[in-house]
Amino acid sequence: RRGSVVPAAASPSPDALPGRIPAARVPAPDRTAPAPPSRVKVALCQLAVGADKPANIAGAREAILDAARDGAALVVLPEMWNCPYANESFPAYAEVVASVEDWTAPESESEPDSESASPSVAMLSNAAKEAGVVLVGGSIPERCATTGALYNTCCVFSGDGSLVAKHRKTHLFDLDIPGEISFKESDTLTQGESLTVVDTAVGRLGVGICFDVRFPEMALAMANRGAHVLVYPGAFNTVTGPLHWELLQRARAVDTQCFVLTCSPARMEGASYQAWGHSTAVGPFAEILATADERPTTVTATMEMEDIARRRRNMPLEHQRRGDLYALHDLDAETEK
Repeated sequence: RRGSVVPAAASPSPDALPGRIPAARVPAPDRTAPAPPSRVKVALCQLAVGADKPANIAGAREAILDAARDGAALVVLPEMWNCPYANESFPAYAEVVASVEDWTAPESESEPDSESASPSVAMLSNAAKEAGVVLVGGSIPERCATTGALYNTCCVFSGDGSLVAKHRKTHLFDLDIPGEISFKESDTLTQGESLTVVDTAVGRLGVGICFDVRFPEMALAMANRGAHVLVYPGAFNTVTGPLHWELLQRARAVDTQCFVLTCSPARMEGASYQAWGHSTAVGPFAEILATADERPTTVTATMEMEDIARRRRNMPLEHQRRGDLYALHDLDAETEK
C-alpha cells in the first residue's frame, strides 16, 4: 500500500489490518530468561594465530586457563583462532563437530595429527571444564560429517565441559573493494540457517560471528529472545576495522540495550589477512567498558548486569517500538502459539 494514507480518525486497530500478526508487538513467549548473576567478569582472549595448529590450540588453552585464574567467569576466543584466516586454510584445518544433542565430552584431548580427531573442540571442552568457565569458543572451520560442507562455527561450552550451543555463521563475509581488499568466504564456506540464543551460568547469550554484527535484525531477534549479552567473535580487517568495528558494536548495544562483546585475533606481521584486533566490551548504554590495540592480549571487563534493566527502565524502547508499522517476526513464537 505504498503511498496510501489512512486518516487518523479512521485508522483501524493494528491487529485488524490485513496480514498483520498481532504478536509482532509482543515479545516471544519464552523471552524471560533466568536471572543472571549480578556481576560477571569477562575475558576476551586476543590470540596470536599462525599456521601451526597445535601451537594455536596450546596458546588458546593457556589463555583460557589464565583468564580463569584471573577471575573470569565468561571467556571468549576470536574468530578462526585455530588457523590462518584464508580460504585455502579452512578445508585443511576443519574439524567435525557433533550437534548439541549428540555431543559426548571427550575423555582427553585428541591427537592433533589424527585424521578423525577434533582437537580444537576437544581442547575447548576440557579447558572449560578445568577452568570452570562459560566458554564462547570463538570460531573454527567445521566440516559437516554428512555433507562435507564447510562452516564457520562457534561452540559454546558450560563449566562442566558440555557443549550447550553451536552457531554457524549466518552472514558470510563477501567483500570486494577495488584496490583495497577482496575476500569471499562463500568461495569455501556455507552459511548457517539459524540464530543462536543459549542460557548459561552467566546469563542468556546471543551468539554471532563477525559479519553477523552488521545486521541489526539479527541482534534485535536475539534480544527479543531474552539475550542479556551479544557475543561476536570476529576478525575485521584494517580497511573496515578503523571505521566500522567499534561503531557496529556500539550500534548493536544501542539497538538492543544489551552488553556486546567482540573478540578478534591479534594482528600478525606477514599474514595475508591483517586483522584489526581491538577486542572490545561494550555496555548496554553503548559505553566502552574495555578495549585493546592490535597486539596479543586479554581484555577483561566486569559486566554489572543490573545495568540492562536500569537502561531499559530509563529508555523503554521495547515498549515504544512500533511493531504495527514495522514487524520483526519471531517465527519460534508463532510456532509456539
